[in-house]
Amino acid sequence: MRYILGINSAYHESAACLLRDGVIVTAVEEERLNRIKHAKEARVDNPDQLPLRAIEQCLKTANIDARSIDGIGFSINPRRRLKNKDFTDVVTEHSWGTVEGEQLFFQRVSTVPEQLREMGFAGDFLWVDHHLCHAASAYYPSPFTDSAILTVDGIGEENSTAFGFGKGNELRLFQEISYPSSLGFLWEKLSKYLGFGEYDACKVMALAAYGEPDGELDKFDALVELLPDGKFRMNGDGLRFRVEDYRGLEEVFGLKRRKKGDEIRPVHCNIIAALQRLTDNVMLHMAQYLHERTGSENLCIAGGVALNCVTNRYLHEHGPFKGLYIQPAAHDAGTAVGAAAVVWHSRFSGETRGTMDHAYLGPSFTDEEIQQELDAAGLVYEREPQIEKVAAELLSQGNIVGWFQGAMEFGPRALGNRSLLADPRNPDMRHILNLRVKHRESFRPFAASALYEEADKWFDLQSPTTASEFMLLTYNAHETNGRMIPAVLHVDNTSRLQVVRKESNPRYHALIQEFYRLTGVPLVLNTSFNDDEPIVCTVRDAISTFCETRIDYLAIGNFLLDQKRQPKLKSVESTIEESAVVTS
Repeated sequence: MRYILGINSAYHESAACLLRDGVIVTAVEEERLNRIKHAKEARVDNPDQLPLRAIEQCLKTANIDARSIDGIGFSINPRRRLKNKDFTDVVTEHSWGTVEGEQLFFQRVSTVPEQLREMGFAGDFLWVDHHLCHAASAYYPSPFTDSAILTVDGIGEENSTAFGFGKGNELRLFQEISYPSSLGFLWEKLSKYLGFGEYDACKVMALAAYGEPDGELDKFDALVELLPDGKFRMNGDGLRFRVEDYRGLEEVFGLKRRKKGDEIRPVHCNIIAALQRLTDNVMLHMAQYLHERTGSENLCIAGGVALNCVTNRYLHEHGPFKGLYIQPAAHDAGTAVGAAAVVWHSRFSGETRGTMDHAYLGPSFTDEEIQQELDAAGLVYEREPQIEKVAAELLSQGNIVGWFQGAMEFGPRALGNRSLLADPRNPDMRHILNLRVKHRESFRPFAASALYEEADKWFDLQSPTTASEFMLLTYNAHETNGRMIPAVLHVDNTSRLQVVRKESNPRYHALIQEFYRLTGVPLVLNTSFNDDEPIVCTVRDAISTFCETRIDYLAIGNFLLDQKRQPKLKSVESTIEESAVVTS
């Protein structure tokens, strides 16, 4: 029996993944345990900050210690990253791209193997190229025996995009696109230009539906150029990715940078709509080349840009590939899966390819453990053996239900185990959730979780893909049924949809099935169980968020809590004694 540990923490979205003989045992994001969004900042002075909680949780889940690990993969190649010191477009001192900054990054990250040895790990250690990790995270867990592979993010070492091909247990990358040409950085830069943060691409995407791209799309010609062989080139002087300089964008669009809090005007939405259209076009350009080059009928995608649900649908419907698999944790957290897979297949001649047909890979809790935490918090609850039916009834009555069940999801999407659920028929529910619970912008839409057996009657699912089970594509609602579910439809009549199979999540499927029986609607509104924080992971996290927000009910394991019956606690943290971070 061989255990392989994969680690990502060089930049952000720190995570750990454990394989046993090639099959994923568990995968955990550090932010879910340390309660810091993205786990840590991406800085040149902290790439050696390991996801210690996630690593510990991996070992705990498998009931092993560090000495049992046969190999470790880390998702960056430090020497290759050091090439960034040669870039000359940076004016910020001691930061990304400067000689001092890149040397500091190299020195810090180079201490990782010694740190792990001091922790008791003695297995083979391998630095793995970042985009190879993205590629491996998408291909090896996919159901395909051969596939073209596309990875697209901000930056790996000095590259932002990679083209590859996988067949059987072999995977190779054959072409790359390097900085400053980066779709990921383009979204970050435009997000900040339009008054949002670098991690706010999801907000920006939501605004695209409010705009018209045609009047602004041609202006991107000054910034982005399509090239032969699936490549593209960006104007680094105009974009100035690494510095807080927006003069190039202001000149291109004839518009001053929007400040946070300023009114969002139609022109802002038009620029975003054009950015979305550009992204669709560039991704399709790369996919067409990949199809010609590889001849495969399948495509695997990873990297942060693969979380763009609109582009994913466009690529699936208009691209040349029949099969599509997208890594559920397509952002950097997923490179922990890829790093482990590369070590398994390259160092241990691994024959087994463990598919990833669900994302429920994190910590879980027994009813006894849940009850202990509820009692310690002094909360009032009822035991409900048929919690699915009770929760469905509450949803049909218009209540917001926190749904905490089974193992934590791996990746940025809540897929029915750490979710807030509501009735999609209520036209006011989006406003209620955004204002009352999520405390976020009113224009942001919510997703739908639909029964696999009924989804195509409500949405235009032109061709099947497992990506729809991970909430990674948007779909148009059918006109007649769409009028019945306004809470999960965006302004353009689309919804970010999760198709729920009974085999993948029987309890969640049963809840939606019961809601269908009660209402005639085979889907529920689903959003992540959090309030401006990482998605809740532990029982304590769920209790804290439940008590501090205006969620009506909490269905946790086989227990039901009514908000109106809870005592007025000063602080959840002050009522619960310190306990272990997680329990598997």
